[in-house]
Amino acid sequence: METVPYLIVGAGITGLSLAYALQSAGKEFRLLEAGPGVGGNIQTETEAGFTYDLGPNTLLVRDPRVAALLEELALPEQLANPLARRRFVVNRRHELVALGPKTLLGGKLLSARARLRLLTEPFRPRATGDESIAAFVRRRLGPEVLDWMVDPFVSGVYAGDPERLSLAASLPRLAQMEKEHGSLLGAALRGRRRKGSKSRLLSFAGGMQSLPRGITARLGDKILCNSPVTAIHPTGMTWQVESATGDWETERLILCLPTQEIARLLPPQAEALRRQLAAIEYPELATVALGFGREQVQHPLDGFGVLIPRQLGIATLGALFSSTLFPDRAPTDHVLLTAFIGGAQGKLPSAKTEDIVARVVEDLRSLLDIRGEPRFQRVRWWPRAIPQYQLGHLARVEAIDAALQSWPGLSLLGNWRGGVALGDCIGNGLEFGRSL
Repeated sequence: METVPYLIVGAGITGLSLAYALQSAGKEFRLLEAGPGVGGNIQTETEAGFTYDLGPNTLLVRDPRVAALLEELALPEQLANPLARRRFVVNRRHELVALGPKTLLGGKLLSARARLRLLTEPFRPRATGDESIAAFVRRRLGPEVLDWMVDPFVSGVYAGDPERLSLAASLPRLAQMEKEHGSLLGAALRGRRRKGSKSRLLSFAGGMQSLPRGITARLGDKILCNSPVTAIHPTGMTWQVESATGDWETERLILCLPTQEIARLLPPQAEALRRQLAAIEYPELATVALGFGREQVQHPLDGFGVLIPRQLGIATLGALFSSTLFPDRAPTDHVLLTAFIGGAQGKLPSAKTEDIVARVVEDLRSLLDIRGEPRFQRVRWWPRAIPQYQLGHLARVEAIDAALQSWPGLSLLGNWRGGVALGDCIGNGLEFGRSL
């Protein structure tokens, strides 16, 4: 049995960032990963001239901790095409409408009544207690803004249901804007006047998986892949960990795993922890990469992508215009789309790849004026995709932390707490590592 002061389980981006922070501080640790590679749901593949991401496609850098990490890693970055600022949503007439101030003032997405209601937003009362995203938007902005702007955003980005997601947990910036300013419009105007560092949207040469690989190169032999953990045991002041490649003893055990994997490893006596973790839901989702000849898609694809409101009854949640964001992702005279289907408000047409592709292509055909069948297609099914920060989530995380007090030396991290975005996970991992 080997002894190490810090033992991390799970080499997703949270675990990797935590390990990087420990190494930067000169602390001894090991990182165990069950699979053959690192990165968790960050997966990039290149095939037939197409480079496609099956998990996160971009990284929004606005956290100084993340910016500093990228500067230290010195990976070849690819800034997103400036057209990425233009994002489309489908309206009642199945037309693609670019989101922005003109959308609120024009009549292509919202009715005149809904636009007039927006003028009353500064006078709406503030919330009390935990509130769903849907309730918040209806109260402040009206039901049409929810149906045609916010709901497609929530289903496309979080694969979630705004009726069930907690605003404070899922979109804390919006909750903070109301708390500090009493008005979203007022907060937005003040924000435009305030000077500060700008965020940037990017990927890397070779796709998003270049990031976990870049961190891994710095960690060297402290990462042990193909090392699934089979059991953990508290032994007074330490933890003993059984893995497929050997047994370990550590004073500090950090599980950077999805909740169901954590629950599987917990000792039988940790029922309070297990119960709280089991309450966090993960819907299934499929990522669909589709390659077409440029001449097959009549829409100019001049933006980040398109979101599809659930009101339209279309199964596909939306699609990224991947070869517009990063032009080297498709061969010459071809385009690459990355679509998403499933989520908390829908379901996959079947478990068969051909059925999923057929559904997505049919959904996008009229919206993007697609002709013929894709020349390239790949599907990645995520049976448990994005954790849902539903009502009561913040209280649930507090209960998890309280229950952990009975298990000294054990810490739990992952995208089920502190934000699901890639930048949030990196920042949380770095921050926790620096606190040890």
